[in-house]
Amino acid sequence: MMDLSTTYMGLELHNPLVASASPLSHTVDGVRRLVDAGVGAVVLHSLFEEQLREGAELDARLADAGTESFAESLSYFPEVAEEDYGPRRHLMLVERAAAAVDVPVIASLNGVTPEGWTDHARAMQDAGAAAIELNIYYLPGDPSVTGRDVEQRYVDVLQRVKDAVTVPVAVKLGPYFSSTGEIALRLDEAGADALVLFNRFLQPDIDTETLAVVPGLALSRPVDALLPRTWIALLRGRVRSALAATTGVEDPVDVAKYLLAGADVVMTASALLRHGPEHATVLLDGLSAWMTRKGFQSVEELRGMLSVPLDADASAYERTGYVTTLRAANVRAYSAW
Repeated sequence: MMDLSTTYMGLELHNPLVASASPLSHTVDGVRRLVDAGVGAVVLHSLFEEQLREGAELDARLADAGTESFAESLSYFPEVAEEDYGPRRHLMLVERAAAAVDVPVIASLNGVTPEGWTDHARAMQDAGAAAIELNIYYLPGDPSVTGRDVEQRYVDVLQRVKDAVTVPVAVKLGPYFSSTGEIALRLDEAGADALVLFNRFLQPDIDTETLAVVPGLALSRPVDALLPRTWIALLRGRVRSALAATTGVEDPVDVAKYLLAGADVVMTASALLRHGPEHATVLLDGLSAWMTRKGFQSVEELRGMLSVPLDADASAYERTGYVTTLRAANVRAYSAW
């Protein structure tokens, strides 16, 4: 019988397919649909650092508004404020989702500074989150900010949250480091239980008719998986942290490729948004069929089969692949011409 079970950050999962943070996990019903479709775990949609600041400012305004009245007013919050308070509503979602399903529910915090994370990370843990995913969305617009300062911010955020909680903590990071491998090693040494590769920075576009900057949000495609898959293959066995793949998962073949490269779990959001939560069943059934055809009995048998060998010079290994690919492309182009 096919064994799709796996372990991620010490969490036992029925299979390696994880629904990453998206609008699909904005409600308990959405989480249930994902789990009913078969995912091994769910990452809830992110709580943003900006929401935490807005919530703190709201509390301060409400407290100040009652200081000239009775003392009891300091603990009184109007019902409308309670309903609109994002952090509180988010914690309720964590609690209700964790109680509603039998797979790990992972809470997500999205921010850029070390401050303001720890209390809410602890509150998420107390609400039932099986783990915390730190989505450190930081694209420095100030040219004077050094690369080392950017890297240190990631490490500082991770260490503060690790000091505040006992559940596993994952770090979702982008690919735009001068040495992605080195920051991966630093985060691993700082205690990251998992590295999620990679965050996609959403870059705005320009509308030439309205002469305005417009937001850019495009769902990922399979070609987008090439970069994270390369780094997962390079990092497999070189870090203690679990490796989570995200971006570019559309069909079962994409899941299999990530596992062969060395991913512990494969996350997807775009395919589930494009086709609906039930597409998770298609991905898992397709993975099982492929494993049967190839003679694999478990995910563990194939994981990392095509990762970069530990005794190889990783830089030379990649350089060889680069040169070989270009030579082959030149031969094909010449033959066609």
